[in-house]
Amino acid sequence: MNASMMPSTGEYHPYYQSYLENIAEKDVHALIVDQIEEVRSIFKDKHEAWAETPYAVGKWTPKELLAHITDTDRVMAFRAFCFARGEEASLPGFDQDVYIANGQFNQFSIESLIEDFAANRKAIAALLQTITQEQFLLTGTANDNKVSVRALIAIIPGHAAHHLTILRERYH
Repeated sequence: MNASMMPSTGEYHPYYQSYLENIAEKDVHALIVDQIEEVRSIFKDKHEAWAETPYAVGKWTPKELLAHITDTDRVMAFRAFCFARGEEASLPGFDQDVYIANGQFNQFSIESLIEDFAANRKAIAALLQTITQEQFLLTGTANDNKVSVRALIAIIPGHAAHHLTILRERYH
């Protein structure tokens, strides 16, 4: 999947528009792998105390934010996998706050969360090698909204880019 494979308006819920704008004109497949090093760079030389401190009351910690990116990657990749393989059943949504609360991510080391993110991204990159150009155009229903396989794949790095910007700008 390359920049020319970006989804068109109508292939995804408008909620995802800003995420896709984050990566406009970029190679989605390359970003999926390149963001691994970006995450490593952001967390490099950071202490556990920093990673367990939200930038404001009621916000997630850097560890929770990274875990949220990984959780969302998994959900979007699973949806893309299902629809690429012809799934016709509607897939459920997910409550990100419940996932974070139940994940208890602050008890894990920064390194383990980075390795989880990296392993998942490598698995997504491998999955992309098994999806044909025609399958990228297939659609399904997730969270009561029609979405294409290529939109789901593009949302992965677009969503991450949004949150990585927040990590760089708001967490000091």
